[in-house]
Amino acid sequence: MAYSVDKTEEEWRDELGADQYAVLRQAATERAWTGELLDEKRAGLYTCGACGAELFKSGTKFDSGCGWPSFYESIRPEAVELIEDTTLGMVRTEVRCAHCGSHLGHVFPDGFGTPTGDRYCMNSIALNFTPDAE
Repeated sequence: MAYSVDKTEEEWRDELGADQYAVLRQAATERAWTGELLDEKRAGLYTCGACGAELFKSGTKFDSGCGWPSFYESIRPEAVELIEDTTLGMVRTEVRCAHCGSHLGHVFPDGFGTPTGDRYCMNSIALNFTPDAE
């Protein structure tokens, strides 16, 4: 897929820290319960940690108990790209930023009690958060 943000891996490495690069560009996963956005409760907007594209609104965030920030839907369906992921001997659905192709996490159909039934399980390090003005 062609992305509107197109950079070389060298450019990404220069712009992102080593941990961010590993998650966003190499599909690594941060350890559960360690992300700084896990317990974020303020109203605001979550954007891609690589390109700044709008991804999730705080009103769709919920406590799933999984150890990573969870959302039940993206800001717009076209904001994220969903890709079948068969790594680690299982079938999952990877979530990427539709603007730059960076790995954000995975989506699972186990968001019980949410309006969509989905759980977008995102890496904190893959996101930026901007609180609403008070």
